[in-house]
Amino acid sequence: MSSVSSASDMEEDCILLPLTEIEVVEEEEESTSSDSAEEIPSSVSKQRRVSLASIRRQRKLGTLASLRPASQPISIPAREQRQTPVVSIPVKNWRIAIQKAREFVKNSPNAWQKFGLEKHATEKATRHRYNALRKSWSEDTVLVKMEDEPFDHGAMRECFRLKKLSNFSRSLDWNRASNYVAKRYIEKVDRDVYFEDVKLQMDAKLWGEEFNRHDPPKKVDIMQVVMLEFKDRPGSPLYHLEHFIEGKYIKYNSNSGFVEDESLRCTPQAFSHFTFERSSHNLIVVDIQGVGDLWTDPQIHTKEGTDYGDGNLGTKGMALYFHSHACNRICKALNLTPFDLSNTEIASLERAQFIQYVWFQTSSKTILRGSEEIVIDPRLKNTGDITLFLRQRSESPRNSPRVSESEDVAMSTSVSPPYSPIDFLDDDPFAASLRRLRSDSENSSVTRGRVRYDSEMSDCFDDTMSPEEEAEHEEFARRQVSRPSCVTLEVNFRRMSLIQGQLTGGSVLGEVHLEMAKYHENGRFAPQQGLNMLHQEEVDWDSAIFHLEKAAVCGVLEAIVALARMFLQLPHDVLEGAHVENTEENTNRGVDYMRMAAVAGDRSAMIYLANGYHTGIGLGTEREIDWVEATRWYSQAVSQSGEDEEGCYDATMEDPAYVLMAKEAELYRQGGHGLERDPERAAELYNEAAELAMAAMKGRLASKYFMIAEECWGEMEE
Repeated sequence: MSSVSSASDMEEDCILLPLTEIEVVEEEEESTSSDSAEEIPSSVSKQRRVSLASIRRQRKLGTLASLRPASQPISIPAREQRQTPVVSIPVKNWRIAIQKAREFVKNSPNAWQKFGLEKHATEKATRHRYNALRKSWSEDTVLVKMEDEPFDHGAMRECFRLKKLSNFSRSLDWNRASNYVAKRYIEKVDRDVYFEDVKLQMDAKLWGEEFNRHDPPKKVDIMQVVMLEFKDRPGSPLYHLEHFIEGKYIKYNSNSGFVEDESLRCTPQAFSHFTFERSSHNLIVVDIQGVGDLWTDPQIHTKEGTDYGDGNLGTKGMALYFHSHACNRICKALNLTPFDLSNTEIASLERAQFIQYVWFQTSSKTILRGSEEIVIDPRLKNTGDITLFLRQRSESPRNSPRVSESEDVAMSTSVSPPYSPIDFLDDDPFAASLRRLRSDSENSSVTRGRVRYDSEMSDCFDDTMSPEEEAEHEEFARRQVSRPSCVTLEVNFRRMSLIQGQLTGGSVLGEVHLEMAKYHENGRFAPQQGLNMLHQEEVDWDSAIFHLEKAAVCGVLEAIVALARMFLQLPHDVLEGAHVENTEENTNRGVDYMRMAAVAGDRSAMIYLANGYHTGIGLGTEREIDWVEATRWYSQAVSQSGEDEEGCYDATMEDPAYVLMAKEAELYRQGGHGLERDPERAAELYNEAAELAMAAMKGRLASKYFMIAEECWGEMEE
């Protein structure tokens, strides 16, 4: 009885104890229960189940098993085997690369050990960092040691060796601190310039990551740059801080048109072209330089030309780049469209090495805004007759056969007769291509996965982005809409963008072509043997008029007015030295362009058309006197007191409003040529003209208008 009660007590104890983990253990020796005379089979003893719930449970497990038949072993679930996570091959490769990099850094000698930076005093500095996605600044405190004297300098800045301890370092071992380069301006500049430089490079780095997202053959990275402020020093001086990189430093292109031999590197030139298209022509990243594909000190040209310091040359800088850029295999792989160049310019690019030696050597340096112009003495400015060139251009009919994307997309457009940019879109041979180019964010072939390319400026390494950073980069990429560099596709893009009936303005590509035309006129692209030979060089008028026409097709009002006045034998500011024959055909072209300018809101064009329809002078053979049209354009010229489509305003007012109103009143008083006689309307216009003349201190003229108005009122009574 006692034995039974003790067994039941043991069972009760076992039931109350929790089981946490069970393990099957193979025993080498056979054992039997001390409370049981029956021998346990060897098969059971080798797979005895042992409870790890508690020590007391392990001691009582054998007694509990003796109370049960051997054929009914304790039913305890077996332990689940843990599965080793599968690691992908790219992750393995990255881990191997990281391990090798750590071993290399650990075993490689310190390049700056001989300079003894560890002996310099430790300083606290405030580090300012810029987030290009969030457009925000952050700051923290770092410990640095910096040399007192610069070890190198450029045209604008000088460089100092510096060591910085990581904020995550557990020791103050300066021998293991990273090497950096601190840069400051030689001449004193405003403190905002330092912040703008950091903002520029970090924005350029963002475009480098966008370039990598499109899976180019070679990935690129632009070094992170921060700003250090030494508040403990007098004046709290500022320095730019970059990681020191070893290797051959190469300048692949500049902000003034220099391009390194493309047989050496294609990626830097394709990257600049990519930023122009991917940003919808809003900017272009140039001045690419660095070691391999790790770049530093870039420059950004924007369409406004106002941000990113004095190195931002705006559309002028874009024109300088594209004049010396020929698309390479990487441009084609990224589906970038070629920029339109004339045959002469294409031939010049084929002789790039010779031109580099003669001319590019002087243009490889970075230039500042305001110093990029080459001014020619007007007395020595060349003139040229472009009639033959225009005649050759007009031989190809407007309704020419369609061309495929693989053919010459830079095919010139006929200028006979000129047409509205909307009229150009009757045929859409590139519509399918344009839809593919409109938004790469909708293209499934674009790589969505992204790898973070942290430079050594980061205090910690992470091979992937955080979810927040990934979402911010995706949003940035989604906002970008690619815009082609080809004029034909640009005009199609303008129509598909539905610019609310606006025929001119809004085309950065057209502005770039206009700047290229002006550069040709100034001799900027002429092969030079030196500045002394500048005035003797022939201006490439064919290329100049080529780009002027491209600008007009893109809807640049200044180019349209220049072509109109050129064909009509009127003085013009753009391509002043170019002239054409005075023929009926050219006159008709000029009137067509003048009408396009008038529709776009150019006041001088309105006045020209009004006078032409009034007198019949300068209308060509395709139009005749029409006083209805004359009164319409007179009225629009009078009411044009604001800006045209490009934001320009005729401040000279060569034809005052009261003079135009008097001419319109004269037409209503006489009637004819399709206009019904209306003395009442004439009297009203004369009265308004008189009041405006009086306000302009033209008393005698105002009295004349008042007197004619009274005569008109008398004609009404008759």
